[in-house]
Amino acid sequence: MRLPITAWTSITHRASGVFLFVAMAFLVWALDMSLRSPESFASLQSTMTSPLAKVILLVIAAALIYHALAGVRHLIMDFGIGESLEGGILGARLIIVLSVVLTLLAGVMIW
Repeated sequence: MRLPITAWTSITHRASGVFLFVAMAFLVWALDMSLRSPESFASLQSTMTSPLAKVILLVIAAALIYHALAGVRHLIMDFGIGESLEGGILGARLIIVLSVVLTLLAGVMIW
């Protein structure tokens, strides 16, 4: 059985939500480090320049971008727009394309 693109976008929307919930631990830690003292802020700043930290930030940004776009899509569908099979497929494709484009832009900003 082959899942349609609408099912994949729905599943990945849920998975990105779970990932963002787990990633909040990293984000809260970074916020705590940035506000604790000027020295801890400088330490965090130097840590965030490493390639691994940038990859982690990019993955979190990608999940946030995808989750937000898919959530907006669901809100639009709650208004009755894009509820047909063709509209659902078009919406799923738009979410994927916009997510890739915005993630690439976030990658440029992070790197």
